[in-house]
Amino acid sequence: MKKKAEFPFNHARRITPSEVIAAEQAIQEQFGINYTRRGRPAKSETEKYQSVSIRLHPQVIAWAKSEAEKQGVGYQTIINEALLKLVS
Repeated sequence: MKKKAEFPFNHARRITPSEVIAAEQAIQEQFGINYTRRGRPAKSETEKYQSVSIRLHPQVIAWAKSEAEKQGVGYQTIINEALLKLVS
């Protein structure tokens, strides 16, 4: 059985963003399919987190990781929630 030839991507042209929008609109009009944008929704200024670097005791990290495993979330989320409880 012959192997299929690969598409020559190096000769293909890139489509413009306006062509992508036009294609999405045509599909939506013809088939009624609504494309939703992927990814996380944008956060408001009050919801945005600030990146920091902090040194924590290894026991704190171990506690946070064990709690995170129990709850099925990230350990940084556990630390953040614990700090939020203290300040509110």
